[in-house]
Amino acid sequence: MTTGRALYTARVHTQGFRDGGISRSDDGCLYIRHALPGFNSSGTNAEQLFAAGWSACFDASLGLAALRLQVLLPADVSIDAEVDLCLGGEAYFLRARLNVSLPGLDRELAHQLIDAAHRTCPYSKAVRGNVEVLLNLL
Repeated sequence: MTTGRALYTARVHTQGFRDGGISRSDDGCLYIRHALPGFNSSGTNAEQLFAAGWSACFDASLGLAALRLQVLLPADVSIDAEVDLCLGGEAYFLRARLNVSLPGLDRELAHQLIDAAHRTCPYSKAVRGNVEVLLNLL
């Protein structure tokens, strides 16, 4: 395991199955019911949760990259994360797209910020080499 000081530890208890199970955080801020992907139900699925976490983390990494490059990010930065659950042969795998909107920024600078964020975002690091990721500037 990589050495380093933990800045935060998320604690979530999950019980039940992917369809109808529940997850709740130890601080009570998160309580969700799980559902199978692609079905209209009253729950969420792991791919949605991953996309939400990754896009929020990527947004913060964009802010850090902008700070390092001394660039002011537009107020209406947005990231649309798309996470595909795929099946190849008998094995499941993920594929993802991060569609980043940086309105008003020069395209070359926007690409520099996106690339820097992708290098430093913990979610991007976690999937590097394991998940096909497309980064799109909208």
